[in-house]
Amino acid sequence: MEEKKKKGFFKRLVEGLSKTRDNIVSGIDAIFKGFSSIDDDFYDEIEEILVMGDLGINATTSIIEDLKEKVKERNIKEPSACKQLLIDSIKEEMDVGETAYEFENRKSVILVIGVNGVGKTTSIGKLAGMLKDQGKKVILAAADTFRAAAGEQLIEWGSRAGVDVISGQEGSDPGAVVYDAIAAAKARDADVLICDTAGRLHNKKNLMSELGKINRILEREYPEAYKETLVVLDGTTGQNALAQAREFKAAADITGIILTKLDGTAKGGIAVAIHSELGIPVKYIGVGEKIDDLQKFNADDFVNALFDYNGSNSLQN
Repeated sequence: MEEKKKKGFFKRLVEGLSKTRDNIVSGIDAIFKGFSSIDDDFYDEIEEILVMGDLGINATTSIIEDLKEKVKERNIKEPSACKQLLIDSIKEEMDVGETAYEFENRKSVILVIGVNGVGKTTSIGKLAGMLKDQGKKVILAAADTFRAAAGEQLIEWGSRAGVDVISGQEGSDPGAVVYDAIAAAKARDADVLICDTAGRLHNKKNLMSELGKINRILEREYPEAYKETLVVLDGTTGQNALAQAREFKAAADITGIILTKLDGTAKGGIAVAIHSELGIPVKYIGVGEKIDDLQKFNADDFVNALFDYNGSNSLQN
C-alpha cells in the first residue's frame, strides 16, 4: 500500500514538474547533443540553463564545480557521458540527510510559519494527516488568530485528518492558544503538536516579537518537546520564495521548508536554490490539493522527476 502511494506521488511529481522540466531539460539535452567536446563553453551553457531554471547562483556554481571534478577524475571526453554525472551532482546538492526528520522520533512541537496565500494551513492539515498515518497522536494549535477564517480552515483540515484542534477567538492572543494547546498535548499524551502561526513579513518586528513570545511559552511550559520550525513557501514564486525564506531566516530559527504548489510551476528549481543558498533543507513538497499530496522531500525522487527519469522522456534516450 505504502509503495503504491509512493509510486502515485512520484507520478504526480513527474507531471507537476513538467513546466520546470521543459524549462531546464530540453535546453540541457540540446547542449549534450550539440557539443562535440567538453570545454568552457560547454560548462557555461549548462550553467546558464541551471540559473535560468531558478537553481540559483550558489547551487549552480557548486554543481558545475562538482561536475568538472567528476569529468576530470573519470577522464570523460564525451559531452553525452556527462548527463548522469550532472544528475548525480544535483542530487548530492539536495540531499537532506538522515537527521532531517528527527522530530518524528521524539515528543515534538512544530511551529509552521508563512505569509498568507502560500498554502500554510492546508500544508499543516496534510502534515497532520501524514503523521497520523504513521500512528502518531497529533494535536493542532490554531495560533494564526490574525487572519480571518484561519482557525475555521484549520478545524476543517483537522477533521479531515482526524486530529484534535485547539483554537481561540479571532483576534485573540496567539500565545494563549499555544498555552492551551500545550496543556492539551500533555493531557492527551500527544506525540506531535503542530502550531499554525501568523506570518506577517511586511512587519518583521511584529513577526519576531510574536514568535519570540510563542517560543518563550514553549520553553517554559513544554521544555521536553523537540522543536521544529518550518516555513511554507509557494514554489510558483521562484526567486521571491528564496527572498521570503531569507527574511524568515533572519526572524526565526528555521529548521526546514515546506515547498507547495510545485504542480503548477516552471520554477521548481527553486528547491535546489533554497537548500544551497540558505543551508535550510526542503523537508516536504506539495503537488496538489488532496490530503496525501504533501510528501517528504526525497532528493533522488525530485531530481529523477525533474529529468523525467523512469518516465516517458528518460534522459537515457
